[in-house]
Amino acid sequence: MSFLARTPVIWTSFALMLVIGAGFSLCRPMVGGAFLDMTSDPEIARTMIATMSGAQRAAHAWVTVLLDTAYPLVYGAFLGGLALRFFGQFGKYAALPALGVVIVDLTENLVQVLALADWVDALDAKAWLTPLKFGLFFLAAGIAIIALVIGLVNLIRRRRA
Repeated sequence: MSFLARTPVIWTSFALMLVIGAGFSLCRPMVGGAFLDMTSDPEIARTMIATMSGAQRAAHAWVTVLLDTAYPLVYGAFLGGLALRFFGQFGKYAALPALGVVIVDLTENLVQVLALADWVDALDAKAWLTPLKFGLFFLAAGIAIIALVIGLVNLIRRRRA
């Protein structure tokens, strides 16, 4: 995991986060305006899917498989990379929420794709997967902000020395 702490990896993952984020905005009209990722209520998710046309369901499934599979990998690399880079010997522990959110987000994606393809309705899992995803994400983001502050303080100290 130490490669995630390298400067080029951190900058690349940050840039890819921005590009993929823009991709979601471009795809929003194709899926009917709202993504399933934003709701944790299984009934709302079922209603959203039921109101989608076949083309919207297919588009949403492809956006989930392509963009929303890459997105957690990229933001996980960015957030985890910052933790690994600036928390020293505790970096591996500080990066755990970033690793956790990737696993949870990918699991949520699987649940959604199975429902969008009308293969398996496991949307009840969204009741705990989605809040866990957001909780871990915000925890990892908070750790990353602290990591950036540590990095900035270290940079200022080096320049003064």
